[in-house]
Amino acid sequence: MAESVYRVTELVGVSSESWEAAVRNAVETAAKTLRDLRIAEAHRFDVTIENGKVTSYRARVDVSFKYQSSD
Repeated sequence: MAESVYRVTELVGVSSESWEAAVRNAVETAAKTLRDLRIAEAHRFDVTIENGKVTSYRARVDVSFKYQSSD
């Protein structure tokens, strides 16, 4: 089995709909510029409150992607 190296980067996804949509936004946006995404781990969920109502959902998402070999 070939050895590999992965980088883990933390993102913050935001959505006015749900935490699930916030995670999806983070992953889909990252996928536009990062290649070979492998795993995403969502954690630290919170909401923004305005006038006593939830206005947005935020989720921190760790995504990992494989480093490309220069060989």
